[in-house]
Amino acid sequence: MSEKTIKAQVNSEIGELEYVITHSPGPEIQGMSPEHASHELYNDLLNLSVARPEHDEFNSVLKEVAQVLEVRELLIDVLSLQETKRRLIERVCGHETSNGLFHQLMDAEPEALANQLIEGVNVKRNTFTKYLDKNRFALPPIPNLFFTRDPSFSINNHVLIGGMATHVRQREAYIMEAIFESHPVFASSAINLSSFSEHPTQVHIEGGDVLIAREDILLCGLSSRTNSYGIDSLIEWMKTMPQTRHLIIQELPASPKSFIHLDMVFTFLDTHQCMIYEPVIQRTNRYNTYHLIVDNGNLVQIKKTDGLLNTLRSLGMELEPLYCGGSTDSIAMEQEQWQSGANFFAVGPGKVIGYARNRHSIESLSDNGYAVIPAHELLSRRIKLSDYQKYVITIRGDELSRGGGGARCMTMPLSRKDPDRNTIINQH
Repeated sequence: MSEKTIKAQVNSEIGELEYVITHSPGPEIQGMSPEHASHELYNDLLNLSVARPEHDEFNSVLKEVAQVLEVRELLIDVLSLQETKRRLIERVCGHETSNGLFHQLMDAEPEALANQLIEGVNVKRNTFTKYLDKNRFALPPIPNLFFTRDPSFSINNHVLIGGMATHVRQREAYIMEAIFESHPVFASSAINLSSFSEHPTQVHIEGGDVLIAREDILLCGLSSRTNSYGIDSLIEWMKTMPQTRHLIIQELPASPKSFIHLDMVFTFLDTHQCMIYEPVIQRTNRYNTYHLIVDNGNLVQIKKTDGLLNTLRSLGMELEPLYCGGSTDSIAMEQEQWQSGANFFAVGPGKVIGYARNRHSIESLSDNGYAVIPAHELLSRRIKLSDYQKYVITIRGDELSRGGGGARCMTMPLSRKDPDRNTIINQH
């Protein structure tokens, strides 16, 4: 284990990235059949032999600008701590109703156990009943883990543990909570948002729905993955903060699946620019926006407002929207939103990563002064990032995008430098 400690510090979506957590997809995504794909929340089956090299390229790009930590390696470390190992196995077995696996998992060495917790455990056909069992796994794999954004997320100097909306993903939250509670590399412990609710089992809130507009402004999607109980738990946590805090809630469509999180229709690009899916964020529709204010430990305002961008403008944040899929072809807009075309990840102000396949969205960036840098050219050292003030690094994502997420979904930032506040807040 590393002796150096890392303190969570994330006050924006665009500050220069310092530390980030990812997970490289592995055998856990190989066992899916068409029958199980929907249960595992996938839009399609993934081919690991294609998805893994795409993700390796993405990780390599991140390593050009920040320190990258891997979930599997962190998990192996904490599983060497006997009490952490026991607590995690108890939670997993209780959640999965797999108590018969407790002793088998406890007997496993840390690396083997980490693999089992991620990749699953096959049913042992050592009885006639188990021989007839149609299930392949006694403990199913967790193929969504490479979307590290959702089970835990950093706000200011805190790491928050979400409540996953689906049973299949809850183990991810248990794993991330164990890592942040026990790994000596982290100076920030985990805060489980469900502990702020009178209805903890009903708390659903995932990191893809939570964006940091400014140190005192959070955005949150009201979506198929984040419900009102989850937002209430976030509000209760915000009440513990000393400063006045704003929470802007954006309602999202319930379908199709591509609208699962706010960051699938809205992401920050620069101090004054964002990428949006215009039909939901800007066009007149039935999806409400709410502005809440928490001050001195009290919720002092809840009101419906005139859209996300207008609400940010009222708080001194004037954002120019760029358009996912472009602004003229509605089919292209729908296609690229489905392919995570709004899901960009900023590694610094005006420095973002996104899928190359979303041609119209990339053109929108290019037309607004972003240099388009293919990942392979960066990694072959033909291009230096220091030569550009604004850029979009385009990564391959033909296979990864089938999982239903993009560059922001696949990252859990731990630390960012603060961008210059004078460029974020308009001075009136």
